[in-house]
Amino acid sequence: MAKKRRPQTKAAAPRAVDGPIPVVGAREPCPCGSGRRYKACHGQQAAHASAELVQRPFEGLPGEADWVALRELVPAATVRLTLKDGLPEGVPSVTLATVLPMAWPALRRDNGAVLLGLQNDTATGDLSRDLADTLQRALAAEPGTPVGGSRTGGDGPRLQDLLDLSAPFEPEVHTGFEFWVENAENATGEVAASLERANAAAIPTVRLTGVEGAYWCETPEKNHLRWVMTHPEEKLLDALARLHAAGESSLGEGTRLVGSFRAHGLTVPVWDLPTGVGAADVEKPAAAFAERLNKALADESPLSGEERRARSGLTSRQVTLN
Repeated sequence: MAKKRRPQTKAAAPRAVDGPIPVVGAREPCPCGSGRRYKACHGQQAAHASAELVQRPFEGLPGEADWVALRELVPAATVRLTLKDGLPEGVPSVTLATVLPMAWPALRRDNGAVLLGLQNDTATGDLSRDLADTLQRALAAEPGTPVGGSRTGGDGPRLQDLLDLSAPFEPEVHTGFEFWVENAENATGEVAASLERANAAAIPTVRLTGVEGAYWCETPEKNHLRWVMTHPEEKLLDALARLHAAGESSLGEGTRLVGSFRAHGLTVPVWDLPTGVGAADVEKPAAAFAERLNKALADESPLSGEERRARSGLTSRQVTLN
């Protein structure tokens, strides 16, 4: 006998309120009091009202591939940022972090240092502009306070306007989130428990040193190499197909190119690796693959039938993250 369907309660419509609605997390209750999650209420309206989606928000920044990797793939990492106009008085440093406690967009430490979170929901279609707005508010915040989300306008500065574009972008990947707090080894109580939970969920990750934008990670069943590439997507897929059809797309015995992600306008090929293959083991194979890829990218001839089939297989396994 078929089960009876429970009658569905119609969700309340967004409530009209005076003044702006604060920006909160996508899954949090909407501040308007409708009882709906923010993303399904005024968050949805804010998204529709935002500027058109910027496909490559980090284009023009040093280390664009690493920006994308830290945003989408890496659990725990930090990068020291250099501001174009120098640090304001009372701000000893500005550090980009993959994620901050309580998913705060930013944090001003007691000593005045600024931490800027990268893996957060944003209010508009331009991630660079939203992060720049959060950074500016963090620089002006009182020491010892977190910085919440905000709805930005379409005419504010972007990261490309605030950061020194001549400064290197050098991520430091961490095994855990001890960078959240000063003197983490002395943490106790809820702080220590929160760190323990976050560290337990972090996937071990290592950034390769010989090529740009490549990150090894360890999972229970197999390891992976995820490599963010800045080449034009169509040309890159053609080159990967040429190598795959020629049997030259692997990174050594037991490894396999299995597909790719698409994230912030860039393509991220992914290789499966045997469990015993660590980050150091793929440094030389990755460098050798980069040489083969550059030759394939320079090939302007039409794809052969076998290469077209290889390309079709790669695109069918492509996943868009955003």
